[in-house]
Amino acid sequence: MTATAPDDLAISDRLDQLVARAGGDKVTLGWILDQLHERAFGLFLLILALPCCIPFLYGVPQIVALPLMFISVQILIGRRVPWLPHRLAARDVSAEGLRGLSRRAGPWLRRIEAVSRPRLGVLTRAPLDHLVGGALVLFSASILVPLPGTNTVPGFAVVLVAMGLLQRDGILVLIGALIGTAWIGSLLFAGATLASLIRTWLGL
Repeated sequence: MTATAPDDLAISDRLDQLVARAGGDKVTLGWILDQLHERAFGLFLLILALPCCIPFLYGVPQIVALPLMFISVQILIGRRVPWLPHRLAARDVSAEGLRGLSRRAGPWLRRIEAVSRPRLGVLTRAPLDHLVGGALVLFSASILVPLPGTNTVPGFAVVLVAMGLLQRDGILVLIGALIGTAWIGSLLFAGATLASLIRTWLGL
């Protein structure tokens, strides 16, 4: 459901192809989704998560986090084809920003492609891909946390999971899931520590 057999084009080339099709100053998330066809789940996750990997970038991660979470929920519940409601699908993305993202991300994607291969495929298909979808929901939610740098680590985790789903590489899925889970754990620990300090300071 979340990945199909790889076609002749590498993921980085598919991203370049998408950028080449983008006309005008802006495209919508719905337009991007329509262009992805049979690899829509993995590629859409990847495209949404890539901007989140940029440290201390504000605004864009929060814009894409809700669609990212929405798509992750669909993986969790086992949908075969991704869908966005009209309000999310109508969100604009700068065509120039998409081109810049492709230029910056391309070399890194090619490095990942060079070491990736089909392995531990059980993690990329039902029923375990539903658990992966649940983890992606949590990672996407953490991107919304309004703290410095909170988008970078979960964004990178989602990119690795998306690449793993696309390449049928369970090792990448596992690495991404571990990074994202460690990040969620650190947020929970930091929150609990802060709450404890506040209670101590207030004498509660």
